[in-house]
Amino acid sequence: MPLSTLCLHCGMCCDGTLFTHVSLQPGEVTALQRRGVPVGQRADGSPALVQHCAALEGRTCTAYGERPAGCRRYQCQLFSALEEKEVSLGEALAVVDEAHALREAVERELPAAEPGAPRSVMQRARHAARAGAQTPLSERAQAAYARAEAFLDSRFRGRFGRRG
Repeated sequence: MPLSTLCLHCGMCCDGTLFTHVSLQPGEVTALQRRGVPVGQRADGSPALVQHCAALEGRTCTAYGERPAGCRRYQCQLFSALEEKEVSLGEALAVVDEAHALREAVERELPAAEPGAPRSVMQRARHAARAGAQTPLSERAQAAYARAEAFLDSRFRGRFGRRG
């Protein structure tokens, strides 16, 4: 129960904060489409659930009980720490709240999203942080982005680093 409480309080694996897509099995595509969840494709043409997932409302997955296998398998570093009782549920929820606050600090520094831009704050910041970006990050935005990514790397991604 505490593990699902953590996931349903967080949502960062679904909102594009941690990565850009979830690979799907063919049967999962139809089930998601029936729920009205759009399905995209990876560069290799295989089906994928593009993040920010349309099934996410606030921080909660509305398809949690029927989520795809890739979503079911994923465990962030914080989830693993809670599962191994290295942190309490209260401590884990505080880490999630801090991560959301850091992401919101990035959002405050970003210019308004242009049409067609990713819905995810962190994906927009990653695009702007790349060399040669059309609209580069301001110094304040770059600092907020760097703080957020470092926190995400140390608390959620662990040894796996950034994806997408």
